Amino acid sequence: MTDALSSLKQYTVVVSDSGDFESIAVYKPQDATTNPSLILAAANKAAYSQLIETAIKYGKEKGGSLDDQANAALDRLLIEFGTAILKIIPGRVSTEVDARLSFDKEGTKKKAKELIALYESVGVSKDRILIKIASTWEGIQAARELERDDGIHCNLTLLFGFGQAVACAEAKVTLISPFVGRILDWYKKSTGKSYEGDEDPGVQSVKRIFNYYKQHGYNTIVMGASFRNVGEIKALAGVDFLTIAPSLLEELKSSTEPVPQKLNAQAAAAADPIPKVSYIDNEPEFRWALLQDQMAFDKLHEGIKKFAEDGETLKELLRKKLSA
Repeated sequence: MTDALSSLKQYTVVVSDSGDFESIAVYKPQDATTNPSLILAAANKAAYSQLIETAIKYGKEKGGSLDDQANAALDRLLIEFGTAILKIIPGRVSTEVDARLSFDKEGTKKKAKELIALYESVGVSKDRILIKIASTWEGIQAARELERDDGIHCNLTLLFGFGQAVACAEAKVTLISPFVGRILDWYKKSTGKSYEGDEDPGVQSVKRIFNYYKQHGYNTIVMGASFRNVGEIKALAGVDFLTIAPSLLEELKSSTEPVPQKLNAQAAAAADPIPKVSYIDNEPEFRWALLQDQMAFDKLHEGIKKFAEDGETLKELLRKKLSA
């Protein structure tokens, strides 16, 4: 009998949301995504000590101040995890730019190019990498230029609002990651209500974005992310990609409940028309739209802060090892 995970894979590309590459192989995803929080969780496991040591050696070789060495070691650690993951999966891995650069377009571009150069130095083509950037105005513009001028593919993350999704599509980024579960979190906290399946505001947000992209002919991939339960995942069966944590992948793999297709491009095109809007080269309108969406505004900035904090914790771990 077909398990739910296999059923889901008939309609949607499944991506593993984990830095723990030992668990990734079990679920046979096409792609994988990482972020500082996931890498931090994995880096504390003994099984990954060799990756840490390689990063520490690289940091010392680069020299400079302790901070310089820690920054270099952190970049190398991201590449070590990404390279190990790429040996398991057939597709691409997402590697995140430092969240503290989320409001720095040129800094984001510089770091993205450095990460790609590091991957290429260990024999990994840029075609197998998605550079993960927060969906701020500066991040979207950085991704626009990286895609257009450098052929560097980008995954725009921490996406919560429709305006962010529109701007990303207009920037012709490769992929967006709307955070379904975090949207749900905000609405549960603000309303005190429970939501399930099609009533879930995170699910509704991704459906709207998916329908809009298909109706207006955008090629940017919609990848639902940050799920709280398998109900959210099943409600989005048929969306382009879904990135799923190992615990939920296991729940799907262990289930034989059917997973009917809920979304497809043809149905999206035939759905109620969503009027086209534009933010291209219009920073004030983008910022105003984001400000008007309290949930998206709150969760974007909260997410950047958390990723930055976890990145700093990871860097502190490397500093201690460098100075030992």
